[in-house]
Amino acid sequence: MTRVTDLKTHVLAAPLAEPFAFSQGWVHQRTAMLVEITTDDGLTGWGECVNHGLQPPQVAQAMVEHALKPLVIGRSIFDREVLWEAMYNHTRPYGQQGVALFGIAAIDVALWDLVGKALNQPVHRLMGGAFRQRIRPYATGFYRREGGRYPEEVVEEALRHQANGYRAMKIKTGFGIEADIRDMRAVREAVGDDIALMMDANCAYSVPAARRILMELEETRVHLFEEPLSPENRHGYRELKGISKTWIAAGENEYTRLGYRDWISDGALDVIQPDIGAAGGLTECRKIASLAQSWHVPVMPHVWGTGIGLAAAVQLIANLAPQPLSLTPDEPMLEYDQSAHPFRQELIHGEFGLDADGLVAVPEGPGLGIEIDRSVIDRYRLD
Repeated sequence: MTRVTDLKTHVLAAPLAEPFAFSQGWVHQRTAMLVEITTDDGLTGWGECVNHGLQPPQVAQAMVEHALKPLVIGRSIFDREVLWEAMYNHTRPYGQQGVALFGIAAIDVALWDLVGKALNQPVHRLMGGAFRQRIRPYATGFYRREGGRYPEEVVEEALRHQANGYRAMKIKTGFGIEADIRDMRAVREAVGDDIALMMDANCAYSVPAARRILMELEETRVHLFEEPLSPENRHGYRELKGISKTWIAAGENEYTRLGYRDWISDGALDVIQPDIGAAGGLTECRKIASLAQSWHVPVMPHVWGTGIGLAAAVQLIANLAPQPLSLTPDEPMLEYDQSAHPFRQELIHGEFGLDADGLVAVPEGPGLGIEIDRSVIDRYRLD
């Protein structure tokens, strides 16, 4: 039986040549907290937790090293469910959300990677197969820079993504009602009607402010409005849902099926967006997806990290059933961060490229389907 013999954490950081801003602050560096698990038969699995722009990566590292690692050493990699429950219950008095789930998520993804490698199968096949072999990506970016020109720079970035093959993109908003309305209208005029446009305010607004933005942009055909409100304001999301043609989405700041239970059963969102590196890993996100499926709520995972987190999202999205299943279903999309990140692609020897149709192919290699460049870890290591 393949057992865990060691677990290492790697904290990486790279300063940005030009910091960028979103509605909650300025990002000065890109960071990562990776988990590397090795087994008694020489296998290595990789995972990572989400590292938001303002998050110290050492916090999740401490959780893994001091609270979770002792629970995993010596255990079979095939005991993923048992290990997940053991880690969650062990940290319940000081966990349940936040950094405890970050650590659990990173370990869980590494265990899935290991099982795939042990059985020589991609993760999506271990989950039951792929509903799709290619996934439609959407470009995330459009952050603010000091002294930038707006909406000109937003339009320029949108046209660049369109030229690179993206047929969907998410505009960073939350910079004020009038600024958001101006930017979204300018982008729509520039890219035409065939591009799916979304916007993400990162919890910047009250219900009245978000309502005004939605109503003013009714003719701009915004596909989805992500996190207009803070995650504590679930009732506010219920107020916004259904007042316009734009779908309301959130979830990157929610954790586990227990946290999503009320969001889904209350009908607060049109789309839920669990982050694999935050909500509890692949094991828990599959359960969140099953819960959502029972309420006919689409799932579109949040992704913001290195190529490891991106690969995990590709594997999960491949396995997500359309809601509803039909001849022409509304397929889940892959969030593909296009903002500055010095080692996102380097870490996995390159990027997930878009094909001639603007789609990303699902890897068929074992585990997550990626290889790690250890020289990148050495170059950007903090610890």
